[in-house]
Amino acid sequence: MKKGLITMLLAAPLSVFAQQRQEITLSDNWLFSQNKSDWQTVCVPHDWAIAGPFDKKWDLQKVAIEQNGETEATEKSGRSGALPWIGEGHYKRTITIPEGYKHAMLVFDGAMSEPTVSINGMQAGYWAYGYNTFRVNITPFIQTGDNLLEVDLQNVEESSRWYPGAGIYRPVKLVLTKYGWIDPWKTYIRTRELSANLAVLDVNVGIGSALDGGLKFDVEICDATGKVVASGSSDDLNNEGIAQMAITVNQPQLWSPESPYLYTARIKYSQSGELLDEVTQKFGIRTIKCSKDGGFQLNGVSRKIKGVCLHHDLGPLGAAINKSALIRQIKMMKAMGCDAIRTSHNMPSQMQMDVCDSLGMMVMAESFDMWKYPKCKNGYARFFDEWWAKDITNLVLANRNHPSIIMWSIGNEIPEQGNKVEGPKMAKALQDLCHQLDPSRPVTQGMDRVDEAVNYGFAAVMDVPGYNYRLPKYKLYYEKLPQGFLLGSETASTVSSRGVYKFPVEIKDNSQYASWSPGYIPGAVLKEDGQCSAYDVEHCSWSNLPDDDWVMQDDLPWVIGEFVWTGYDYLGEPTPYDEYWPSRSSYFGICDLAGLPKDRYFLYRSKWNKDQHTIHLLPHWSFGKERVGKVTPVYCYTDYPAGELFVNGKSQGKVTKNPAERLDRYRLRWNNVVYKPGEVKVVVYDTQGNKAGEQTIRTAGKPSAIACDVWTQHDAPCLKADGDDLAFVTVSLTDKNGIMIPEADDQLTFEVTGAGTFEAVCNGDATSLEPFKEPTMKLFKGQLVVIVRGAKQPGTAILKVTDKSRKLSKTIEIKVG
Repeated sequence: MKKGLITMLLAAPLSVFAQQRQEITLSDNWLFSQNKSDWQTVCVPHDWAIAGPFDKKWDLQKVAIEQNGETEATEKSGRSGALPWIGEGHYKRTITIPEGYKHAMLVFDGAMSEPTVSINGMQAGYWAYGYNTFRVNITPFIQTGDNLLEVDLQNVEESSRWYPGAGIYRPVKLVLTKYGWIDPWKTYIRTRELSANLAVLDVNVGIGSALDGGLKFDVEICDATGKVVASGSSDDLNNEGIAQMAITVNQPQLWSPESPYLYTARIKYSQSGELLDEVTQKFGIRTIKCSKDGGFQLNGVSRKIKGVCLHHDLGPLGAAINKSALIRQIKMMKAMGCDAIRTSHNMPSQMQMDVCDSLGMMVMAESFDMWKYPKCKNGYARFFDEWWAKDITNLVLANRNHPSIIMWSIGNEIPEQGNKVEGPKMAKALQDLCHQLDPSRPVTQGMDRVDEAVNYGFAAVMDVPGYNYRLPKYKLYYEKLPQGFLLGSETASTVSSRGVYKFPVEIKDNSQYASWSPGYIPGAVLKEDGQCSAYDVEHCSWSNLPDDDWVMQDDLPWVIGEFVWTGYDYLGEPTPYDEYWPSRSSYFGICDLAGLPKDRYFLYRSKWNKDQHTIHLLPHWSFGKERVGKVTPVYCYTDYPAGELFVNGKSQGKVTKNPAERLDRYRLRWNNVVYKPGEVKVVVYDTQGNKAGEQTIRTAGKPSAIACDVWTQHDAPCLKADGDDLAFVTVSLTDKNGIMIPEADDQLTFEVTGAGTFEAVCNGDATSLEPFKEPTMKLFKGQLVVIVRGAKQPGTAILKVTDKSRKLSKTIEIKVG
């Protein structure tokens, strides 16, 4: 039903300083339509496609994926997620401008895609790239009182290699100021000098309004408690309206993943003693350096980067950004021992960077997946010549005060690596612009055509040469790289499905499914089930296992770290099942699409987490009768060097990690265990041979209960009453002793009442066509995750989970307030 525009006073501002400035997040009371006839009320961030339905007809691509080595086009039914993201989208709402405000700016953190912004029927702005932050000066188009804001979007077919989302999927902010105003993108705070006792900061601040006489900036540096610890001032503004000053902070607290300390700069702008504007800017004190002698150094200390790549979608939430979901992602990765993410292959959201700043997660902020040469028919190559400099500029200016960002990436697997003449020039131009806008950070990119990249001088241009895979090329080309080091900018691409164990257990590169590979078997993919083994022995024909990367990381001092593909499964790119329907999401993740950890999570944890020990057995021990008496290998992922395995009390032998074997340097394995129901126990030993810990897994009995485990960003079963906070409830089917039924696929239903609503559900199955936004779904391997959104009013959200087939139910309460 068509609805009229809702006129309302703007919500309370994020920050108001003497009413000189108002910053209002425009989240509620948007109207959305795909045809400009039928309108519905939505909240922004919004992804119009995530509700589905899944269907192979959406963006059905018959292409050859050159990055995978393909030369012959084949049908890729799930390449971009099999969701209805193609087409037009239209948003509108009323904004109210109070009297006295002379300047108005809209700040979009991202809109997918090609957003055209209009005010009162007049076009005010446009941006080509759906992943970038952009600003629109709407001052010439506004009037005091009510104004009509419209945003028109269009997504075209074959414009993405993965699910891009659809809509205004990141926040929109309205910034109102008076005669004189500060431009936050001119604020630039970096650490020039750092010692144990002091830090010297170079601080740039600037105005967006016109230059005039009597202008002055005052800057106060406040610590985490709000105490002023340093200050500076300047009345010397250059022609660009920028004032520069040096401020010394004594006894500085440094930002790092282990101690993510944040300061706040309070910036005041005045004219002849009258305050015109005031803003605050969070920042961290820290230094970054990459060199042949020290490798990657943070605050003068060498460390190897333990990173993961993350796509921008949030599983069942789609591309619609949400702070709770981001915090869940980052906390999960940090608990694994991860200390960095790569925003692959797109520009990050401000909300994501804020979370990384506060939680302590380093970031490689990426920009493009292609330049001029198209990797998909209608991708960013259409815009590159006209827009690349604008996009790099916005990326850097909007993000350069985030201490979490340690390097910029100007591209991923760019085909211009193979252009001997133009490739190095283009790379240098992009890198030079990053340096011009931010001299404090190095620049990298992920290169996969390393023969050409090295021999044509493309890799030599970069501050940090990044290799995507190509482990055999590491040593081959190391001596040809003038930098004296390299980064694993994308590694592993191991594939697995949570809870799926395939026999016999053997290393597979899945080349039988790749039409370009010598090992290709026509029709082989059609005989499969669309799942990959959780024994973590499968990878792609162009990639490898985690163990292979760690050999390079541990044995070669000039390898400065890695970014694993990927931290989480994501929508689209269902390799190795690109040609298998209904696969519609990836298998690369260390965690699945629901955010549940796969066994591989504990393999990385055993290697990366130096603060807590890891003991993790696999597989589960609840197989059916058909498995009894058959060889069922048992693996233990642990940081301890040795362990002894027992099945029903009988020793299966003591094993020690063996650096000489590919799978035994970082894993403990018992390859000849015969399955018998009961229990499996591992006892692990430290380097002195002392017993250090144990873990036991048992065969599950009959299903008898539903278990619910609630996660919120507050580390307690409670939510803020702001309408944005989410609870992630892991639902499991268990026996009477609480042991999960690992093969359960029961259909469950969900009902949320009280101070909350049902938001989404996901079971992590890459082949499931059940919609995320309907309150029913099958368990996958015994589990799924239900997401509950808290209301804006305090109260109690009540979630009821029902398994009708077994006449089981479970009700939980989540406080909202």
